[in-house]
Amino acid sequence: MLRKEQKTAVIDANRTHPTDTGSPEVQIAILTERINVLTEHMRKNPQDKHSNRGLLKMVGKRRSLLDYLQRKDIERYRALIAKLGIRK
Repeated sequence: MLRKEQKTAVIDANRTHPTDTGSPEVQIAILTERINVLTEHMRKNPQDKHSNRGLLKMVGKRRSLLDYLQRKDIERYRALIAKLGIRK
């Protein structure tokens, strides 16, 4: 679970303009942080099937947002992949 301060920091680091909170870059960055936290949880608790399902749903959502960004603007997509360290 991301705290408000962590989420705000992620938004500030990935926004495209001063009032941006919902661009694909911000949404992908927030999902990536949540995925990283949940991945650590799953390493400690491998039998937690409910959290595993949530993790898979988040990964799918992030994938669809990345596909959208790739279709719309390939340069923004490549920059975001490099910045977040997501492998494709």
